[in-house]
Amino acid sequence: MTHPVRTPVVAADGGLVRFALADLLGGSATSMRIELADAGAAEPWLTRLVGAETSLIALEQGHADVPARPELAALALLLWARHWWPASPSLGIPSLDPALLDLEAAVATAAVEDVAEGLLDDFEATPAELFDAAIAGGALAGPAEEVRALCARLAAWFDAQDDVVRAETAAAVQVTPGQRAYALAAGSGPATHGEGVLAEGRASVDWARVPPGVLDAAEGTVTWRIVAAAAAARLEVEVTGAFADAALDAVATHDGEPFAEVALHLGAGRFAGSADLDAAAARLAASPSVHIGLVVGVATDGVTGTTPEDRAAVVALVRAREALPPEARTLAERAAAGSAAEEF
Repeated sequence: MTHPVRTPVVAADGGLVRFALADLLGGSATSMRIELADAGAAEPWLTRLVGAETSLIALEQGHADVPARPELAALALLLWARHWWPASPSLGIPSLDPALLDLEAAVATAAVEDVAEGLLDDFEATPAELFDAAIAGGALAGPAEEVRALCARLAAWFDAQDDVVRAETAAAVQVTPGQRAYALAAGSGPATHGEGVLAEGRASVDWARVPPGVLDAAEGTVTWRIVAAAAAARLEVEVTGAFADAALDAVATHDGEPFAEVALHLGAGRFAGSADLDAAAARLAASPSVHIGLVVGVATDGVTGTTPEDRAAVVALVRAREALPPEARTLAERAAAGSAAEEF
């Protein structure tokens, strides 16, 4: 099964609407696949979206490939970017302001409701929830004219929904120029003079195991080592490239089985941490025939992880978006590009 990082999706009541990632990121999404899990729940919006004849075929077969609706493609792109955008200065991919993404997603979500009434029933986030998240930090940072235009559209939509408080709030949103700044520095690991290294290695962050927008998406950003200290052997971990704080752990594994865990803490553009090992873990680390791995973030088997191939494919597609015309890129992308241009 294709990993969610490579399958942008809009989750609707009773079904899913999927897009091909290459088409969506390439600005050329011409088709979409509708997959149904609950025909009864999906039938009202499906009929309005694709018409009675195509709806009947989809309800019988459980799926249908139909021409893409621009409103759904725009929403799918924004929802995907909120979860999977691979920010990485070393790869030339700027960070996107999550507040701007939430604002754009709120507007796109409201627009989809007009396309297919009832589509948002049981949807993953309502326009109100997305708008609340966007303004949670106060003033929105971005191109003032475009941000105000989005807020005006939301204000009108909230007004039509009799959400007077949010309508007034959207109409009065304060805008500041530019994009929020992220501090990124290489950092350095703790010194261990006089201590012997029992094992060491390098790893990559699995995007599916960490919160979005927290760590650099490049490969090989994780270094670890087990050192023999006077009191007890110690596992030290460093993850370079931090955009924001988060609760993160690193788990050392032997043949896939965890044997040590380190709490990671935000420093100067990096996360780092260390933990003493018990006697059994220390003996394990000292064995030359043992293969040790390291997982940053959620280490349980219940997570469907990304592969290096997944991540490389996504990075290539995102970097290619630089060649698209401005109107084919999100406001958050344009704001990030403008902010990066001002720095150089």
